[in-house]
Amino acid sequence: MRSIDVWIRRVIAFVRLGRPLFLAGGFIMHGLGVVMALYAGANVHLPALLWGQVAITATQLMTHYGNEYFDLAADRANRHPTQWTGGSRVLPRGLLPPQAALVTALILVLMALGAGCILAIVVAPGPLALPLVMLALLLAWGYSAPPLKLHSRGLGELDIALIVPGLTPLLGFYLQTGRLDLLPFLAIVPLICLQFAMSLVIGFPDADADAQVGKDSLIVRLGGERAVRLHNLALVAAYASLPLLVVAGLPPLVGVAAGLGLPVALWQIERIARGAWRQPEKWDSLAFWGIGLLFGTAAAEVAAFLWITTFYLPGR
Repeated sequence: MRSIDVWIRRVIAFVRLGRPLFLAGGFIMHGLGVVMALYAGANVHLPALLWGQVAITATQLMTHYGNEYFDLAADRANRHPTQWTGGSRVLPRGLLPPQAALVTALILVLMALGAGCILAIVVAPGPLALPLVMLALLLAWGYSAPPLKLHSRGLGELDIALIVPGLTPLLGFYLQTGRLDLLPFLAIVPLICLQFAMSLVIGFPDADADAQVGKDSLIVRLGGERAVRLHNLALVAAYASLPLLVVAGLPPLVGVAAGLGLPVALWQIERIARGAWRQPEKWDSLAFWGIGLLFGTAAAEVAAFLWITTFYLPGR
């Protein structure tokens, strides 16, 4: 019985190591790309949707497991982890050997590449399918892994913003339509700004530990005060861009839906400007609302595109 209990604990620790809660974002962002394709006149291509999600989820999990391995020194040095930051705490607590995370990340690279090859050769939506998957893999691997280690060059926050709300919806749109139009680029602009702001918010609790181990994140490089100004600027840009995006071709209802989070964003700006980023008791709340702004806005865009497609474009 003891051996069974040990294996159960190891399986639970292995699952926690992959931080499965964060996988929901990949489904939402991929779904956004798919509903934009429906709005643009495409019909759902189920094999492309399924294999696209396999590639996206494998890439996400690869990032999680790889980051747990390559960020182990920073996670060990972190004395103020939260439920959103500081890693899963599985490796610092010795619940699994670090090599388990690395081997799993490498296996997931192969899975994502395999899904990309199936998309390119069997599903064949267009010539950019495999390059888009490979670009996402490269940026995701390079976030924390050598030789790029983008998160130690002050580029990690931008890297994540380009992958999660950037490449993921673009891939979903392309796999359904076989082309890249202006529309998905317009829809992802506020989401990229929100993801960038969110990455800064969840980085505040890690900043001291990152500095100790030589991980020069953007917050470490800028310092707290300038990072706060950059965070607030990113939130302002997310909402200030909406009128221009509508003029450029984003459906007005989608623009309105994307703007629903403005009161929360203003509250978040006010809290951070007043120094909540310095207060450990506020870190969980700041991260929660930063994450909520991003994925709530993405979900609102999904709902708006579905509403327009269902009730205003029924003949499509």
